[in-house]
Amino acid sequence: MKEGVQDRQAEAGKRYDVFHTDCPARDVVDHVTSRWGVWVLISLRSNSLRFYELRDSIRGISEKMLAQTLRGLVQDGLIWREVEPTTPPQVTYGLTEFGRDVGEPLTELFDRITLRLSPHSAG
Repeated sequence: MKEGVQDRQAEAGKRYDVFHTDCPARDVVDHVTSRWGVWVLISLRSNSLRFYELRDSIRGISEKMLAQTLRGLVQDGLIWREVEPTTPPQVTYGLTEFGRDVGEPLTELFDRITLRLSPHSAG
């Protein structure tokens, strides 16, 4: 059986191939580019937020979807989660260094789109 390019790259360990189904980076890409992942990363670009602040900043997201999205992004190492032992517990989220690196081009994309769509550029 002939060895494929994806198999050689995975074995060499030089670079992840996100097109390969077993690529560990593929899950991270899926979480970042999910419907809500992009909005969570953009919402956290300036400062850390509590769960309810994130929920309020992202219109249309349910608590269940926010919790699921946050869980994936924390697991990927893109955001950190801090729980204050109060009643009820206060949970705060923020970007890790990795999350800032990944979020930067998303923020640039968001800024370019909103600038292009601004009322000043219409016409």
